[in-house]
Amino acid sequence: MLVNRIVKSFAALVVAVTCVFVLGCRAGIQSAPLTTATPLRTIIFGSCASQDRPQPFWDAMIAQNPQLFLFIGDNIYADTEDMTAMRAKYAQLEAQPGYQQLRAHTPVLATWDDHDYGVNDGGGEYPMRAESQRAFMDFYDVPGSSPMRSRPGVYAAYVFGPKGQRVQVILLDTRYFRGPLARRPEGARYDFPGHYVPSTDTNSSMLGAAQWTWLETQLRQPAEVRLLVSSIQVIAEDHGWEKWANLPHERTRLLKLLRKTGAGGVVILSGDRHLAELSRLDGDAANGIGYPLYDLTSSGLNRGGGGSPNEPNRHRIGRNFRRNNFGKITIDWAANDPVITLQVLDDTGVSAFRYDIRLSDLRHPRT
Repeated sequence: MLVNRIVKSFAALVVAVTCVFVLGCRAGIQSAPLTTATPLRTIIFGSCASQDRPQPFWDAMIAQNPQLFLFIGDNIYADTEDMTAMRAKYAQLEAQPGYQQLRAHTPVLATWDDHDYGVNDGGGEYPMRAESQRAFMDFYDVPGSSPMRSRPGVYAAYVFGPKGQRVQVILLDTRYFRGPLARRPEGARYDFPGHYVPSTDTNSSMLGAAQWTWLETQLRQPAEVRLLVSSIQVIAEDHGWEKWANLPHERTRLLKLLRKTGAGGVVILSGDRHLAELSRLDGDAANGIGYPLYDLTSSGLNRGGGGSPNEPNRHRIGRNFRRNNFGKITIDWAANDPVITLQVLDDTGVSAFRYDIRLSDLRHPRT
């Protein structure tokens, strides 16, 4: 079958692949190959794309000539326990001409957030999570041999590029295993917007035991740059919407794991918020990993307008951007000290903000 040939061909080109899937196969469109011999220089990503709204952003994305597109959550808005309805919404996405054109030129990797998982702000309590995972895997053409077909959750990891220019992409699943959140009491007054307060229940997990073990293994793999993809924000902690800081013990666990493994070159990519911003956690006692940790949030592709211009975020660099947007990462490997550029563009391709980081600034002191 054409699907199998495409998946097998792509999989053969990927190093250290935990699970490989390529979008576009079922429509007979073969994604452009991405060879391990070619360093990744241009990656785009985005989240929050309603299938019921116009999607003009695809043209702007294609114009960036990306080598890889990361679809990092709320790729459709399903919010249902009816899998027939969910698959119909995936079909709406697949029918988008711009989406078809992008996937014909660019490999696409994906994880999910709450709305394509199946329930707003949902976690492990969602009764159709196994069925939703099957719909996800079928849409993204996950091969039968993939570990994802035999285990719960949609997490996956990849390494692209030759030694010295390796980019690891780690896609987390922040939904399937997530425990309860703590809602703020009715009528209580707070200085921040949102529904949630930090939970004191240390038994409530973000990733689940198996995914935590897997993540440690991935962070010990050799790579120069690591894109750690979380559908929700990791660094921001002042708003009351979904974020890792709602389970502060799990956020601390993640930071300690980065320190424990000595993983260098980590940049976090996140979505969910219907706004874009760049947050930084300094590499001091606040996280202990030995270098600054950046979280580039891009959301939403066609659902911008979230938050407010004055929304608190003690870690934000500059201002947030509340119009429709997508994220872009470029890596200048030719420089003596490679430069990673983090950028957000609006849905016409106009830059909203950018920030340059030297790769040497993302090295653990032990390396």
